[in-house]
Amino acid sequence: MPDTLILWICNSLIAAGFLLTVAAFFTQTVPLLNQYRLPAQVLGIALLVIGVYWSGGYAVESEWRERVAELELKVAEAEKRSAQVNTEIVTKIVTKTKVIRERGDDIVQYLDREVVKNQEVIRFVENCPIPDIIVNTHNAAAVNRPVGEKK
Repeated sequence: MPDTLILWICNSLIAAGFLLTVAAFFTQTVPLLNQYRLPAQVLGIALLVIGVYWSGGYAVESEWRERVAELELKVAEAEKRSAQVNTEIVTKIVTKTKVIRERGDDIVQYLDREVVKNQEVIRFVENCPIPDIIVNTHNAAAVNRPVGEKK
């Protein structure tokens, strides 16, 4: 139901209850209406209570609707901020990935250079072999053993 209709019904019930209750108190002097005085008072008070109760319920409902609207605005603002932060995070990740790729390229270039050097060493060793005694002496010195001992 529309809000204006709800307010109109609540206010009509309050007004009808108030008017019926007041009219019932003043009908004491009219003999024909005096017999309906108590039911009119009860009905008037009941209409008044129902109108006030519904009006209060509608007021609470309106407050909750306002709170929901405020929170929806806050959620919308938070979503906007989170989108901005997500963009910043993606930018940082892309930058870090770029740095890692650049470092990886540097390492690949270094390894390529070292492999070329090792290939040069291998070519020189093949062309000019080193005597086994020198290789064995060098290996024994690396592990701190005498030259003749083998393990």
